[in-house]
Order: sequence, then C-alpha cells, then structure tokens
Amino acid sequence: MRGLARTRLKTAASGGPAISPQYVSPLNSRQGVRMERTLSIIKPDAVAKNVIGEIYTRFERAGLKVVAARMKHLSREEAEGFYAVHRERPFFADLVEFMTSGPVMVQVLEGEDAVSRNRELMGATDPRQAAPGTIRADFASSIDANAVHGSDGEDTAKEEIAFFFGADEIYSR
Repeated sequence: MRGLARTRLKTAASGGPAISPQYVSPLNSRQGVRMERTLSIIKPDAVAKNVIGEIYTRFERAGLKVVAARMKHLSREEAEGFYAVHRERPFFADLVEFMTSGPVMVQVLEGEDAVSRNRELMGATDPRQAAPGTIRADFASSIDANAVHGSDGEDTAKEEIAFFFGADEIYSR
C-alpha cells in the first residue's frame, strides 16, 4: 500500500481523523489564485555543468516550490515512452540518445500559474533565441542540449507528472 492510503488507515485505526483531501492537496485552495503543478527536467547537459542549484534558485525566486524531485538515469525505454509524442519527428532518435546520455533531475514544481511561469523561466527552445537571463540563455549550448524540459500545458503536466511520480511522492508545502 502506498504512503497516503497507509497514513489514512493508520490515522483512522488510531481513532484520529482521516486526512482530508484539502490538507493533502491545497491546490486551488485560495479563491482567485490559479495554483498549478508542472513537470520540469534538468537535462544531462545542465546536470553535467553542475547548475542544478542555480536552476532551483530561479524556480524558488519565481514563486515555484519543488514538491517532488529525483535524480535518475533514464533508460532508452523511459526516454522513448516519455517523448513518444515526438516519435515520428526527425529529431526523435537524437533526443532519446541525448536524454539517456547521463543523469537528469526530474522535479514537480507547484505554484501560481506554474506551467507558464516555468516556461517563461526556461526561455525559447533554441538558446540563441532565448531572452537574456532565462535558463536556456544562461546554461544551454544548443537547441539539442538546451538544459531543461518543461510541460507545455496543464493536461500535459498531469500526464508527465504521473509518468515519473505517484501521488504519494508529491508533497505540497
């Protein structure tokens, strides 16, 4: 049994109240505030440059909280599955090769308008076109080795988050 269900059972079994969904997931809890989650991946090139901390600082300064994170070395199957939407594109094989070339840092970011806020922080896919001060302008070396991945919409974010994390591995704070 996974974490949250186990916690609910332990709490209920001990006579205490079960954890309410509002406590577990405070997303959209403040009226008029659009709280979201998005997936972010710090790619092998940025991990190799040792800029994970600098990128995390940018997330936090922009009001995004890291609510789940793990470093992992993607297998070919994982990379192909994650980027399956691009399977027919000419860059697919190179993308899979790059994403499996070294460890990545995968995280869930939470905050107000998290998807668009993270995309703004990342900058244009091609670092030569990225605005100064964006992650890609500062840390990416090419359109292929472009430092970070971020979900492109709310629905995509939900799918991408579920690809890497179970609900019991995400901790709102």
